[in-house]
Amino acid sequence: MDKEEQVRNWFAGRLPEGWFTEAPEIVLDREEIAVVGAVPPLTVGGGLPELERSAALEGYVERFREETRERRIEIAREAERQFRRKVAWGVVVEGRRVMFTTLSVPVMTRLRQPERQVLDTLVAAGVARSRSDALAWCVRLVGRHTDTWLADLRDALQHVDRIRSEGPDRVD
Repeated sequence: MDKEEQVRNWFAGRLPEGWFTEAPEIVLDREEIAVVGAVPPLTVGGGLPELERSAALEGYVERFREETRERRIEIAREAERQFRRKVAWGVVVEGRRVMFTTLSVPVMTRLRQPERQVLDTLVAAGVARSRSDALAWCVRLVGRHTDTWLADLRDALQHVDRIRSEGPDRVD
């Protein structure tokens, strides 16, 4: 069983019934495990104008967050001990994804002048507050426009990991 499957199974056994309408999405990287579940649609405010409907959805999400807070903290602490990663939580409601908490992890990089100029242009134009924000903006933009390719690449890497784990032990 690979690490992602182990984490998914662990959360499946810990999450209370009724929190989510289906199995939550579990996304993990080296520092964080994100648990994002779909909650039932809002049952009131169907005929409200968009602005009022949006406010009702915001309140609905906030209520879920508050009502589940203590149990989510317990589960997160247990998961952090088990997997040595922080846990982030979020929900999807009526197609909207709302994250409650996420890590912001510094990433060191070396950029040559042309790349720094791109970041500085984004800062000067007010698109980003800093080079760090500008770089995060660029990464989000690439992720949005290459999501299918990135998903294929992740699938290929999982296949490589699976094949590698079935092979002979490495000799050092």
